[in-house]
Amino acid sequence: MWQQAPENTLESLRHAIQFHDGIEFDLRLTKDGEVIIHHDEDVSIAKERLTSPKPWVENYTLDELESFGFCSFRSLLEDSVVLEQWRDHGKMGCVELKRPHPKADKGGGFFGRHAHKRHVTELIDAADVLLNEFEVPKENSVYYAFHTGMRPSIEASSTSRPWAELLPYIPPFGNRQTKRLRALPQFVTHSFARLVERHRSSGASMIPCAIEYFVPPMNKLPLGKKVGLSEKGAEHLKMAQGGFPVYVWPTRADIEHKLLAAGLTGLTDHADPNFTWLPSGHARWTRPATLPMDAKQSELLNGATEENHLDVLAELKSDVTPWIECDAARRTELMSMWSKRWSWREVARPAFNPALKDASSPPWQAVRLIGHRGSGKTSRPVFP
Repeated sequence: MWQQAPENTLESLRHAIQFHDGIEFDLRLTKDGEVIIHHDEDVSIAKERLTSPKPWVENYTLDELESFGFCSFRSLLEDSVVLEQWRDHGKMGCVELKRPHPKADKGGGFFGRHAHKRHVTELIDAADVLLNEFEVPKENSVYYAFHTGMRPSIEASSTSRPWAELLPYIPPFGNRQTKRLRALPQFVTHSFARLVERHRSSGASMIPCAIEYFVPPMNKLPLGKKVGLSEKGAEHLKMAQGGFPVYVWPTRADIEHKLLAAGLTGLTDHADPNFTWLPSGHARWTRPATLPMDAKQSELLNGATEENHLDVLAELKSDVTPWIECDAARRTELMSMWSKRWSWREVARPAFNPALKDASSPPWQAVRLIGHRGSGKTSRPVFP
């Protein structure tokens, strides 16, 4: 029986990067300027274990955080399984950069916009040093953050890696309910089409997008044309997206099949290898980009029944060629199929996309399934 490891841990991330097309995780800067993998602004351990009256991650050193059980970014990259999958097998790393609580020593206060920009820039540069040291390809990673100054932070940094901004903006303080309430006005005024245009015009490489844009009842709130995963909503989605990569966080098991079929990448909390049949009535394929099926293979998968799907999955896993082993002809076939299905604006040709030749990573627009915080979000505290 598979047991899920705590989120954002080495065990969780190692499993997910093998099981999916990549991983999503969260980075913070420690008190001594190192990079730690951690989601919450408070150190996610039992309160009685805290060694400082200030609970924020940025007020602790790397050694202290590692002693609690948290994983440094360097330790993740030093893991041979993770590094091979990320660097050599074309897996994607979605790196969410976290700002500290405004009251933390490095928080910059509630109105310290310049301090916030400097902090995110420092975090980008620190992460970039490690990614470059371990030779992770630029096309296999993306930085993003809930940070209104994301573009200035990127421009002030030394990175040349892809980036995006998380919208609607959620501040780095407050509980879940208050954060969502603060984000609601921006959600209402930013239609999906406006999100696409904003990211295209700013130079971002993809859109990390909340699932609420695509499922009722919340998808009825944004002004402008409503998008969805079926009927007119799906038509509006395809027109607005125009092939631009969209990563949806976090997807749900009941809509995973529809979401991928619509040309959207999903960040999933479900990494159980025994979860092979979706609630929607479809066999589950967890690596659509790095273990890509052609039209005939996709037809076989979609025709599987609950009774025979394990046999179908076993057959496909033995027959489907991993992206890194595909020759140029096979890659051309796959990219042409994807381009037609999801209306990619660029023509799939070697001059445009090196993925057709010898790149280990599938094309940037490829639809992926990504492990959210590794093998999925877990309960609080992460370490009791």
